[in-house]
Amino acid sequence: HEFIGTLIAFGPHSELKYPELRIGDQIVAEQVVPCNQCLYCKKNLRWLCAPHDLFGFHTNVNGGMAEYMIYPENSIVYKVPSMSLDASVLIEPLSCSCHGVERASIGLDDIVVVSGMGVIGLGMVASAKRKKPARLIALDCVDERLAIAKECGADILLNPMRDDVSKLIKEMTGGYGCDVYLEATGNPKSVIQGIDMIRKQGTFVEFSVFKDPVTLDWSVIGDTKELNIFGAHCSGATGYLEAMEILKNGLLPYSRIVTQTFALEDVVTGIDLVNNPSAKSVKVTLDPTL
Repeated sequence: HEFIGTLIAFGPHSELKYPELRIGDQIVAEQVVPCNQCLYCKKNLRWLCAPHDLFGFHTNVNGGMAEYMIYPENSIVYKVPSMSLDASVLIEPLSCSCHGVERASIGLDDIVVVSGMGVIGLGMVASAKRKKPARLIALDCVDERLAIAKECGADILLNPMRDDVSKLIKEMTGGYGCDVYLEATGNPKSVIQGIDMIRKQGTFVEFSVFKDPVTLDWSVIGDTKELNIFGAHCSGATGYLEAMEILKNGLLPYSRIVTQTFALEDVVTGIDLVNNPSAKSVKVTLDPTL
Protein backbone atom coordinates (compact mmCIF):
# COMPACT_ATOMS: atom_id res chain seq x y z
CA HIS A 1 0.00 0.00 0.00
CA GLU A 2 3.08 2.26 -0.17
CA PHE A 3 3.55 2.76 -3.90
CA ILE A 4 4.09 5.26 -6.68
CA GLY A 5 3.56 4.74 -10.40
CA THR A 6 3.39 6.20 -13.89
CA LEU A 7 0.01 6.50 -15.59
CA ILE A 8 -0.02 4.36 -18.75
CA ALA A 9 -3.76 3.98 -19.45
CA PHE A 10 -7.18 5.28 -18.42
CA GLY A 11 -10.12 3.08 -17.52
CA PRO A 12 -13.73 3.88 -18.57
CA HIS A 13 -14.74 7.42 -17.56
CA SER A 14 -11.44 8.00 -15.69
CA GLU A 15 -10.42 10.85 -17.97
CA LEU A 16 -13.64 12.67 -17.11
CA LYS A 17 -13.13 12.13 -13.37
CA TYR A 18 -9.50 13.28 -13.48
CA PRO A 19 -9.21 15.82 -16.33
CA GLU A 20 -5.90 17.10 -14.94
CA LEU A 21 -4.14 13.76 -15.51
CA ARG A 22 -2.17 12.84 -18.62
CA ILE A 23 -0.49 9.64 -19.79
CA GLY A 24 3.04 9.63 -18.37
CA ASP A 25 2.13 11.53 -15.18
CA GLN A 26 3.45 10.26 -11.89
CA ILE A 27 0.38 9.39 -9.80
CA VAL A 28 -0.46 7.92 -6.42
CA ALA A 29 -3.70 6.62 -4.91
CA GLU A 30 -4.75 6.78 -1.27
CA GLN A 31 -4.16 3.44 0.45
CA VAL A 32 -7.87 2.92 1.26
CA VAL A 33 -10.36 2.63 -1.62
CA PRO A 34 -13.59 4.03 -0.10
CA CYS A 35 -16.95 2.39 -0.74
CA ASN A 36 -18.75 5.78 -0.54
CA GLN A 37 -21.76 4.00 1.00
CA CYS A 38 -20.94 3.14 4.62
CA LEU A 39 -21.50 5.25 7.75
CA TYR A 40 -17.88 6.45 7.80
CA CYS A 41 -17.77 7.43 4.15
CA LYS A 42 -21.01 9.38 4.58
CA LYS A 43 -19.43 11.16 7.57
CA ASN A 44 -16.44 12.15 5.38
CA LEU A 45 -14.19 9.67 7.21
CA ARG A 46 -13.23 7.69 4.12
CA TRP A 47 -9.97 6.41 5.64
CA LEU A 48 -12.10 4.50 8.18
CA CYS A 49 -14.38 3.00 5.48
CA ALA A 50 -16.14 -0.09 6.87
CA PRO A 51 -15.27 -2.57 4.05
CA HIS A 52 -11.76 -1.08 4.32
CA ASP A 53 -10.40 -2.08 0.94
CA LEU A 54 -6.75 -1.37 1.66
CA PHE A 55 -4.30 -1.95 -1.20
CA GLY A 56 -2.36 -5.15 -0.63
CA PHE A 57 -4.69 -6.47 2.07
CA HIS A 58 -7.64 -7.64 -0.07
CA THR A 59 -7.69 -9.54 -3.36
CA ASN A 60 -9.97 -6.97 -5.01
CA VAL A 61 -7.36 -4.25 -4.37
CA ASN A 62 -3.99 -5.88 -4.96
CA GLY A 63 -0.89 -4.13 -3.68
CA GLY A 64 2.05 -2.41 -5.28
CA MET A 65 4.69 -5.17 -5.30
CA ALA A 66 4.18 -5.64 -9.03
CA GLU A 67 5.13 -4.16 -12.38
CA TYR A 68 1.58 -2.87 -12.98
CA MET A 69 -1.37 -1.86 -10.81
CA ILE A 70 -5.01 -1.08 -11.51
CA TYR A 71 -6.53 1.68 -9.40
CA PRO A 72 -10.22 0.81 -8.83
CA GLU A 73 -12.90 3.28 -9.87
CA ASN A 74 -13.43 4.65 -6.35
CA SER A 75 -9.73 5.28 -5.75
CA ILE A 76 -8.66 8.74 -4.60
CA VAL A 77 -5.89 9.61 -7.08
CA TYR A 78 -3.40 12.48 -7.03
CA LYS A 79 -0.95 13.80 -9.59
CA VAL A 80 2.44 13.89 -7.91
CA PRO A 81 4.48 17.11 -8.20
CA SER A 82 7.88 16.82 -9.85
CA MET A 83 10.17 14.90 -7.49
CA SER A 84 12.46 11.86 -7.49
CA LEU A 85 11.14 8.33 -7.07
CA ASP A 86 12.92 8.03 -3.71
CA ALA A 87 10.96 11.05 -2.54
CA SER A 88 7.58 10.12 -4.02
CA VAL A 89 7.67 6.57 -2.65
CA LEU A 90 7.48 8.13 0.83
CA ILE A 91 4.18 9.92 0.15
CA GLU A 92 2.01 7.20 1.73
CA PRO A 93 3.92 6.75 5.02
CA LEU A 94 4.44 10.50 5.32
CA SER A 95 0.71 11.04 4.81
CA CYS A 96 0.11 8.80 7.82
CA SER A 97 2.61 10.82 9.84
CA CYS A 98 0.79 14.02 8.91
CA HIS A 99 -2.53 12.60 10.06
CA GLY A 100 -1.03 11.55 13.40
CA VAL A 101 0.29 15.07 13.92
CA GLU A 102 -3.07 16.53 12.92
CA ARG A 103 -4.74 14.47 15.67
CA ALA A 104 -2.42 16.06 18.25
CA SER A 105 -3.58 19.68 17.65
CA ILE A 106 -0.09 21.01 18.43
CA GLY A 107 0.16 24.58 19.73
CA LEU A 108 3.00 27.11 19.56
CA ASP A 109 3.82 26.75 23.27
CA ASP A 110 3.82 22.95 23.26
CA ILE A 111 6.67 20.64 24.17
CA VAL A 112 6.24 17.79 21.70
CA VAL A 113 7.84 14.35 21.97
CA VAL A 114 7.93 11.88 19.08
CA SER A 115 8.87 8.35 20.12
CA GLY A 116 10.31 6.06 17.44
CA MET A 117 12.35 7.29 14.49
CA GLY A 118 11.19 4.82 11.88
CA VAL A 119 9.64 6.18 8.70
CA ILE A 120 6.40 7.19 10.45
CA GLY A 121 8.16 8.86 13.38
CA LEU A 122 10.59 10.75 11.15
CA GLY A 123 7.64 11.98 9.11
CA MET A 124 5.92 13.06 12.32
CA VAL A 125 8.95 15.15 13.24
CA ALA A 126 8.91 16.86 9.82
CA SER A 127 5.15 17.47 10.00
CA ALA A 128 5.20 18.62 13.64
CA LYS A 129 8.01 21.07 12.88
CA ARG A 130 5.61 22.91 10.58
CA LYS A 131 3.38 23.57 13.62
CA LYS A 132 6.27 25.52 15.23
CA PRO A 133 6.07 24.02 18.75
CA ALA A 134 8.25 25.47 21.51
CA ARG A 135 10.44 22.35 21.49
CA LEU A 136 10.40 19.19 19.41
CA ILE A 137 12.04 16.13 20.98
CA ALA A 138 12.89 12.90 19.16
CA LEU A 139 13.36 9.56 20.94
CA ASP A 140 14.95 6.44 19.51
CA CYS A 141 17.31 3.67 20.59
CA VAL A 142 19.46 4.03 17.44
CA ASP A 143 21.69 7.09 17.22
CA GLU A 144 21.83 6.94 13.42
CA ARG A 145 18.07 7.40 13.27
CA LEU A 146 18.24 10.26 15.73
CA ALA A 147 20.71 11.97 13.40
CA ILE A 148 18.12 11.77 10.61
CA ALA A 149 15.50 13.16 13.03
CA LYS A 150 17.73 16.20 13.50
CA GLU A 151 17.62 16.77 9.74
CA CYS A 152 13.81 16.47 9.89
CA GLY A 153 13.64 19.31 12.40
CA ALA A 154 14.01 17.82 15.90
CA ASP A 155 15.44 20.25 18.48
CA ILE A 156 16.50 17.66 21.06
CA LEU A 157 17.58 14.04 20.54
CA LEU A 158 17.34 11.45 23.33
CA ASN A 159 18.22 7.76 23.36
CA PRO A 160 16.24 5.73 25.97
CA MET A 161 19.02 3.14 26.01
CA ARG A 162 21.33 5.82 27.40
CA ASP A 163 19.12 8.61 28.73
CA ASP A 164 16.48 8.67 31.46
CA VAL A 165 14.07 10.32 29.05
CA SER A 166 11.12 10.80 31.42
CA LYS A 167 13.34 12.43 34.03
CA LEU A 168 15.05 14.69 31.50
CA ILE A 169 11.81 15.85 29.88
CA LYS A 170 10.24 16.60 33.25
CA GLU A 171 13.35 18.60 34.17
CA MET A 172 13.00 20.57 30.94
CA THR A 173 9.39 21.44 31.79
CA GLY A 174 9.63 22.41 35.45
CA GLY A 175 8.52 18.96 36.54
CA TYR A 176 5.26 19.00 34.57
CA GLY A 177 6.05 16.87 31.52
CA CYS A 178 5.52 17.23 27.79
CA ASP A 179 2.31 18.58 26.26
CA VAL A 180 2.11 16.12 23.38
CA TYR A 181 3.47 12.57 23.00
CA LEU A 182 3.34 10.93 19.57
CA GLU A 183 3.91 7.16 19.82
CA ALA A 184 5.33 5.47 16.71
CA THR A 185 7.35 2.50 17.97
CA GLY A 186 4.86 -0.34 18.45
CA ASN A 187 6.70 -1.14 21.69
CA PRO A 188 4.67 -1.33 24.93
CA LYS A 189 7.55 0.27 26.85
CA SER A 190 7.16 3.42 24.77
CA VAL A 191 3.48 3.67 25.70
CA ILE A 192 4.21 3.35 29.42
CA GLN A 193 7.06 5.84 29.08
CA GLY A 194 4.79 8.32 27.32
CA ILE A 195 1.99 8.11 29.87
CA ASP A 196 4.59 8.74 32.57
CA MET A 197 6.24 11.77 30.97
CA ILE A 198 3.14 13.58 29.72
CA ARG A 199 1.61 16.42 31.78
CA LYS A 200 -1.93 16.59 33.11
CA GLN A 201 -4.43 17.18 30.30
CA GLY A 202 -1.67 16.40 27.83
CA THR A 203 -2.33 14.73 24.47
CA PHE A 204 -1.18 11.21 23.64
CA VAL A 205 -1.47 10.02 20.01
CA GLU A 206 -0.99 6.34 19.15
CA PHE A 207 0.09 5.42 15.63
CA SER A 208 1.55 1.92 15.89
CA VAL A 209 0.77 -1.73 15.36
CA PHE A 210 1.67 -3.87 18.36
CA LYS A 211 2.84 -7.45 18.52
CA ASP A 212 2.20 -7.67 22.27
CA PRO A 213 -0.57 -6.25 24.50
CA VAL A 214 0.18 -3.13 26.52
CA THR A 215 -0.47 -3.22 30.26
CA LEU A 216 -0.52 -0.05 32.34
CA ASP A 217 -2.43 1.61 35.18
CA TRP A 218 -5.48 2.89 33.29
CA SER A 219 -6.51 5.10 36.22
CA VAL A 220 -3.58 7.42 35.43
CA ILE A 221 -5.34 8.43 32.22
CA GLY A 222 -8.52 9.54 33.96
CA ASP A 223 -8.29 9.93 37.69
CA THR A 224 -4.67 11.16 37.86
CA LYS A 225 -3.93 13.11 34.68
CA GLU A 226 -7.18 13.58 32.72
CA LEU A 227 -5.33 12.86 29.48
CA ASN A 228 -6.51 13.23 25.90
CA ILE A 229 -5.89 9.89 24.19
CA PHE A 230 -6.19 9.70 20.40
CA GLY A 231 -5.67 6.96 17.89
CA ALA A 232 -4.54 7.67 14.34
CA HIS A 233 -5.08 5.44 11.32
CA CYS A 234 -3.97 5.92 7.73
CA SER A 235 -3.91 9.39 6.21
CA GLY A 236 -7.00 11.26 7.26
CA ALA A 237 -8.63 13.71 4.88
CA THR A 238 -5.58 15.77 3.88
CA GLY A 239 -2.52 13.63 4.66
CA TYR A 240 -1.55 12.97 1.05
CA LEU A 241 -1.72 16.65 0.13
CA GLU A 242 0.44 17.70 3.08
CA ALA A 243 2.92 14.88 2.44
CA MET A 244 3.42 15.97 -1.16
CA GLU A 245 3.90 19.56 -0.05
CA ILE A 246 6.55 18.56 2.52
CA LEU A 247 8.44 16.46 -0.02
CA LYS A 248 8.13 19.04 -2.81
CA ASN A 249 9.62 21.68 -0.50
CA GLY A 250 12.51 19.47 0.57
CA LEU A 251 11.47 19.30 4.24
CA LEU A 252 12.11 15.56 4.57
CA PRO A 253 15.62 14.15 3.90
CA TYR A 254 14.31 11.31 1.73
CA SER A 255 17.76 10.27 0.53
CA ARG A 256 18.68 9.45 4.14
CA ILE A 257 15.45 7.56 4.75
CA VAL A 258 15.34 5.32 1.66
CA THR A 259 18.35 3.20 2.57
CA GLN A 260 18.10 0.31 0.07
CA THR A 261 16.32 -0.41 -3.22
CA PHE A 262 15.88 -3.87 -4.79
CA ALA A 263 14.45 -5.32 -7.98
CA LEU A 264 11.09 -7.10 -7.74
CA GLU A 265 12.67 -10.56 -7.92
CA ASP A 266 14.73 -9.68 -4.83
CA VAL A 267 11.67 -8.96 -2.68
CA VAL A 268 12.52 -11.69 -0.15
CA THR A 269 16.01 -10.25 0.27
CA GLY A 270 14.46 -6.87 0.96
CA ILE A 271 12.02 -8.27 3.52
CA ASP A 272 14.83 -10.16 5.27
CA LEU A 273 16.77 -6.90 5.47
CA VAL A 274 13.82 -5.11 7.06
CA ASN A 275 13.54 -7.89 9.64
CA ASN A 276 17.25 -7.74 10.49
CA PRO A 277 17.88 -5.06 13.17
CA SER A 278 21.64 -5.18 12.64
CA ALA A 279 21.16 -4.03 9.03
CA LYS A 280 20.05 -0.59 10.29
CA SER A 281 17.76 -0.05 7.31
CA VAL A 282 15.11 2.65 7.52
CA LYS A 283 13.02 2.31 4.36
CA VAL A 284 13.60 -0.51 1.86
CA THR A 285 11.93 -0.11 -1.54
CA LEU A 286 11.30 -2.20 -4.65
CA ASP A 287 11.81 -0.84 -8.17
CA PRO A 288 10.16 -2.94 -10.95
CA THR A 289 12.33 -1.22 -13.57
CA LEU A 290 15.57 -2.72 -12.20
